[in-house]
Amino acid sequence: MDDKKNIILAVLLTAAILFGWPYLSNYFFPTANPPATKIEGGKQVPVARPDADPAADSPAAIRDRALVLRESPRIPIRTPKLTGSINLKGARIDDIVLPTYKETIAKDSPDVRLYSPSGTQDAYFAGFGWQGEGLRAPDRNTLWTAQGSVLTPTSPVTLSWNNGAGQLFEIRLSVDDNYMITAAQKVSNTGAGTVGVKPYAYISRTGIPKDPDTWTIHVGPMGVFNGAANYDVNYKDLDKGPSVQSFQSKGGWIGFTDKYWLSALVPAADADFAGQFRKGAGTQYQADVALGSTMVAPGKAVTQTQRLFVGAKEVKTLEAYQDAGVPLFDRAIDWGWFYWFEKPIFGLLHWLFEHIGNFGVAIICLTFVVRAIMFPIAQRQFSSMAAMRALQPKMKALQEKHKDDKQQLQLKMMELYKQEKVNPLAGCLPVFIQIPIFFALYKVLMLTIEMRHQPFVLWIKDLSAPDPLHILNLFGLLDFTPPAFLGIGVLALLLGISMYFQFKLNPTQMDPMQQQIMGIMPWMMMFIMAPFAAGLLVYWITNNCLSMAQQWWLYRKHPVPAAAVPAK
Repeated sequence: MDDKKNIILAVLLTAAILFGWPYLSNYFFPTANPPATKIEGGKQVPVARPDADPAADSPAAIRDRALVLRESPRIPIRTPKLTGSINLKGARIDDIVLPTYKETIAKDSPDVRLYSPSGTQDAYFAGFGWQGEGLRAPDRNTLWTAQGSVLTPTSPVTLSWNNGAGQLFEIRLSVDDNYMITAAQKVSNTGAGTVGVKPYAYISRTGIPKDPDTWTIHVGPMGVFNGAANYDVNYKDLDKGPSVQSFQSKGGWIGFTDKYWLSALVPAADADFAGQFRKGAGTQYQADVALGSTMVAPGKAVTQTQRLFVGAKEVKTLEAYQDAGVPLFDRAIDWGWFYWFEKPIFGLLHWLFEHIGNFGVAIICLTFVVRAIMFPIAQRQFSSMAAMRALQPKMKALQEKHKDDKQQLQLKMMELYKQEKVNPLAGCLPVFIQIPIFFALYKVLMLTIEMRHQPFVLWIKDLSAPDPLHILNLFGLLDFTPPAFLGIGVLALLLGISMYFQFKLNPTQMDPMQQQIMGIMPWMMMFIMAPFAAGLLVYWITNNCLSMAQQWWLYRKHPVPAAAVPAK
């Protein structure tokens, strides 16, 4: 009767995990990026993702982007990592493309577009301006004059506008080799009276990013205020109200973070500023910075500098800006609680990649390094497990002798463990140590753009996406895509098999229920891990194989004695 109950409980537990896990994991542990490839007719082809372009020229666009770009005079932007243009109407930076990143892994894939002008699908742009006291300030309809024909790292551009009342406004734009644009805002007063000027900058975007905002990955409004990173504001918060959330800070930055991209305003390190997140009409959101007001006497001029970061969240690039004075800029990547541990894991993995040239092989080498560091602890674990295996005959004898008295059986088992100096819980420590390592690698695969679209071997074209080969549709020969929790790929199957053989090496559990759970655990994990990034499965499979090799080697030193034949 107890065995039947155990079987029923095991079946119910398995069903709850298989069907309930997808709902929990979507929020707490979002799975991998959308698949980079799919199998059609037995052939692997890139996945077309036109929705990945936030301003695609499609029928869904409000207006054709190419037409909008031609409607106003523009100054081109040309750097190694940025291309696009500056709109002279309103002095807006509203056309930014990242030529070093593609939307998909297809050879003809378009470059990633980050900014797009107002009037197009999911408009996204930034600008600089002034509020004034006793003067006529430029606005979004102001047509600026440009000094300079193209903005490059070696050729800045100055935008100027005279209000006709004695004030000349200038924005000198310069850009570095990466993603930082510097704007020096100057006001010259040639009028008869003193005027007050208050510089500001803003980032405006329409639409919510395709990447979800989850418990482990923040996507949305973000900033660093008074030396602390703030991930507390979400698009939903602004939708529900209040529609304006304000922050006062000395130094820091404010903007919008996506999974891989960042747009942020960076005032001077010693500047006191007011930062705000605002909700506009529909799905329009804005982040802005307002500096303090300055009085400009006749014949005087004042210049205040702000910066705009618009680009990819490359770890080393963010760290370089942070070293140059942008506070906590590497926190634009939501490393989370294990920041202190995830950064070294990423650093080691990226160093291995730079020397090997393949991130999949680098993950395998990282697994070897982790196992080597943990070798002494694993030795104690496996020694304890080997001792437990050696005690199997005595444990079975006790189980047979006290099968009708579970309390007495537990007491005798404890006495046996004490007598033989065996700790049945000694094998748990390496498992707990592996948890932060596994989670750190999960975050690295999910968050860092360095892992995006990185191939391994054969059909694995993107280690940050799930395995595209699904067994249930015969590896693409059948024209249907299994649901996520049934999308068992080759790597997930290898994971289940490796876990099965690893558990077979473990000592037999005395409790039948525990033994049944251990028997189905590999196949449950196969379903649970199938939607996760392929790189994570590569790490786990490699770790299982190394564990089995270490167990096998140690068990040869501690063979299980043959059980005594009971007397009739």
